[in-house]
Amino acid sequence: MSEIATASPADAEKFDANDWSSVRRQFSLTPEYAHFSAFMLASHPAPVRAAVAHVEQVLDERPQDYGLGMHDLRHGALARQALTTYTGGTADQIALTDSATMGLGLLYGGFELHEGDEVLTTEHEFYSTRESIRLRARRDKISVRTVRLYDDPATVSADAMIGKLVEAIGPRTKLIALTWVHSSTGVKLPLREICDAVEVVNMPRSDNDRVLVAVDGVHGFAVEDAIVADLHCDFFVTSTHKWLFGPRGTGFVWAQPDTWRRVRPIVPSFSKSALVREMAGKIPAGPPGELNSPGGYHSYSARWAVPAAVEFHSGIGLPRIAEYTKAQATQLKAGLAELPHVRVATPADPALSSGIVCCSIDGVSAEEAAERLLREHGISAGATPYRDSLLRIGPSMVTTPEEVDRAVRAIAALR
Repeated sequence: MSEIATASPADAEKFDANDWSSVRRQFSLTPEYAHFSAFMLASHPAPVRAAVAHVEQVLDERPQDYGLGMHDLRHGALARQALTTYTGGTADQIALTDSATMGLGLLYGGFELHEGDEVLTTEHEFYSTRESIRLRARRDKISVRTVRLYDDPATVSADAMIGKLVEAIGPRTKLIALTWVHSSTGVKLPLREICDAVEVVNMPRSDNDRVLVAVDGVHGFAVEDAIVADLHCDFFVTSTHKWLFGPRGTGFVWAQPDTWRRVRPIVPSFSKSALVREMAGKIPAGPPGELNSPGGYHSYSARWAVPAAVEFHSGIGLPRIAEYTKAQATQLKAGLAELPHVRVATPADPALSSGIVCCSIDGVSAEEAAERLLREHGISAGATPYRDSLLRIGPSMVTTPEEVDRAVRAIAALR
């Protein structure tokens, strides 16, 4: 098989990673809208479109060359290696999935827990975390305890969140399930500080009794200027089709080498080592990332294009992307704060927020606000999928400061 394409088609303009207008021109997003929800299900930039199209072409031309999915061993390894750009560590620490939800299900379904063990989580988690834990608790009669980290997200403090979480850790707590950036409010947890505080709790505990920290990182990964290994969490789950603007239907689970042993694979792996051992009558084994990657056939045109997404994104530079996104988010929060009929839920402090900005509008539901912004003003935003829904707006590399001002004016007109 020929190498997977990582460059734009020949007729595409020359890409200048230092020019934000050139960055935006790599996307096929309609100019009809200002795209403040583009991170949710990413539009592919030109290099990713080229890579996806190339894989589709070779699979259509020579499908017989890809029996048993064995070629995914090589290109899956390339995807893992590319992702270490943002995870740190080694490729063996990464299990490939089709989404963050799949990763959360694999992690919470396979983590070694016994009757009476406790999972500690928060009231601010997304459905995928809550349901994965509920299904596991129903199966194995483990205990689940939930703590509320804040009442008013706009006035939250790092010390208060850390204190409430650490105080809630009990003698039977074995796993803490968290989300880095809350998609319900835009609050960003002080994750490194939380993980370091948990390590203090672990000091008198034996290795098998340590409290481990698992993180849904989808709204921090590739938009926060941070390498996953430097966060000191034990497990990190994300998709690549959000802030990385990677191929749709791709994700992964990353874990520290010594904590993968606490997870039992629950879907057969198609890794070479697993298949060879099974054919020899032995129990499948191998590198943890490969062994915990679900086998079977996948959307290879997406998975094998992950290196192109990482190359495009890292070529622009994670620090630059983080700074550009946060500057727009800060501008947006400041503009919305001046509107008397708008309440900004997301903390003003960039240390406690990321790219997501959430707000409520007097007399207008979040769903109605999102619909009217698109229909009347060409602003693509969204409503948070929670019981208490807020309007959610996400500046990113495909938006501009001028569009932020336009969004503020449009929200001002919603009465």
